[in-house]
Amino acid sequence: MTKSLNVKFENGVRFLVQHFPPSYESSRKPVLFHDIRVGVYLYNHGYSEDVVLAGLLHDAIEWSSATEDMVRDEFGEKILKLILANTKDDTIEDKHKKTAELIQRCVKNGQDALIIKTADILDSFKWYASQDSIEQLKYCMRNANAIFKYKESDFVDPIFDELKSWKEKFEHLSE
Repeated sequence: MTKSLNVKFENGVRFLVQHFPPSYESSRKPVLFHDIRVGVYLYNHGYSEDVVLAGLLHDAIEWSSATEDMVRDEFGEKILKLILANTKDDTIEDKHKKTAELIQRCVKNGQDALIIKTADILDSFKWYASQDSIEQLKYCMRNANAIFKYKESDFVDPIFDELKSWKEKFEHLSE
């Protein structure tokens, strides 16, 4: 990867640190570290600069004090669009409908948006498995099932194969 991407990635981390609230032992998961892991996963797997940066920042609108204008000004319209595709609509109360709407929105925004969501869910699978959190693993399964239900057939990427392995491991938790 380029030095430019490394500088932009570091700027993204600084942006998140500035806007995220601190995590505590009682937090479901340390969100800042989760976002960094998602960005690093995408970086290490050679995804484009936009995908890496949007993956790093995927929770910025949903979980931090950052606004859409702040993200657009700092990182540009394309990255903002990918982040918004990955931002839950909390006006939807039913968890199954909320998940379906989110995944369908990612698909509508293209393979890059769905790759980011998949990296997000992979990291969540890994974290919640390490914490033996059955309820959160069910959340991961709900997302994984929706990804495979709504994913376009021409969306082909190794990340989907990795998600399939995790989905199969926890198939017994499907709701």
